Formats: sequence, structure tokens, C-alpha cells
Amino acid sequence: MNPDAKPPTAAAYRNLVTATIGFTLTFWAWDLIAPLGSWYGERLGLSSFQQSFLVAVPVLVGSVGRIPVGALTDKYGAKLMFPLVSALTIIPVLLLIVVKDSYGLMIVVAFLLGLGGTTFAIGIPLVNSWFPPEKRGLALGVFGMGMGGVALSGYFTPRIAKHGENLPFVVVAVALAAYAVLAAVLITDRPDRPVPAASLASRLGSAGRLRVTWEL
Repeated sequence: MNPDAKPPTAAAYRNLVTATIGFTLTFWAWDLIAPLGSWYGERLGLSSFQQSFLVAVPVLVGSVGRIPVGALTDKYGAKLMFPLVSALTIIPVLLLIVVKDSYGLMIVVAFLLGLGGTTFAIGIPLVNSWFPPEKRGLALGVFGMGMGGVALSGYFTPRIAKHGENLPFVVVAVALAAYAVLAAVLITDRPDRPVPAASLASRLGSAGRLRVTWEL
């Protein structure tokens, strides 16, 4: 440990806590379809493949979508991206109420719901920038606990749905809206964070040429 290293500031911990809450909520939203997969299967008369594909779409989109969202975060900062992505995720969450009787439209909305899974790429650079190297492992571990949003979704979503089939979507949408406001106020980008000068297209092209990008 470097004896001259400065301890993390209050702003660092504030950003860590706020980002972790957002990560948890957006991952809950990202996983809203999976806990209700059997219900959709019965309602729409889906085959096992159709049901699996419906559940898989937001997962795949969220994973691939982290590449452009991460690049946008490098350019514009987490202060813009975290509340923006949280707010935009409300749209597919509420659309799940409208399209629940159409498999084709459910696939489209599931694609849009993948946006909620991209916040991993917003929080990582934010947390990294605020914590010194010797503290980043613990800070990123705390932030990573936000992946528990998937577990929360698996536990609470079907139980909330017992009180109203649309209620889980309303609850998550309200939570995301409240968080978007909270994030806009509390999240701050580190003033000295490096901002890439290259264009978004060139940086995405560079990432796309890396073998590890496709492996991950």
C-alpha cells in the first residue's frame, strides 16, 4: 500500500452508493421478463424455444449494448448517462403492460429492455475514476453487488404480480423515475477524468477489431 496515497473522498463514496443503487434497479428492470417467462408462455401459447428466446433477447442486447454505452460514458460522463439510461428504461418497462398479448411486440420490447443491462458499463468507469488503485477492488466489488438486482427481480417480480399482473412494471417504472432524478442530483463525474478526443465511430471500430470484445 502506498503510504502517500490519499483516502477516497466523500464524493467517491456518494457516487459509489448512488451508482450501486442504480445498477440494482436497472438490472431488476432488465430481468423483468425472465421471472414471468412461464406466465407469458401459457398466455401466448409459446413453445419452449419461443419462451427461451423471449427471455434471452434482453440479456443479449444488454451485453452487446455495453460497448456503445461504455463509449458514450467515456465521452459524456456518468452524470448524463446514468439518469438518461435509467429514464429511458422506463419506456420498455411500461410497454410490457401494453404488448403482453403479442409475441412479436414482446420481442421488440424485450430488445429495448436490454438497455437496462448496459448500466454496468456506466458505473465501472465512474467508480474507477473516483477511487485510487489500491481501493478500486473493494469499490468495484461493492458496485458489482448491484447484479443482485437480477436476484431481486426473480424473487419479488412474481410475488408482486400476484397482487396485479401489471403491478411489477408500475413499481419498477416508478423506482426508475425516482432514481433518475436522484442520480441527476447526486452523481458527479470526476473533474479531471480523461475525455477521449477520437470519434465514437472510430473507438467502436477499434473495440470491434479486438478478439477479446467478441469473446466477452
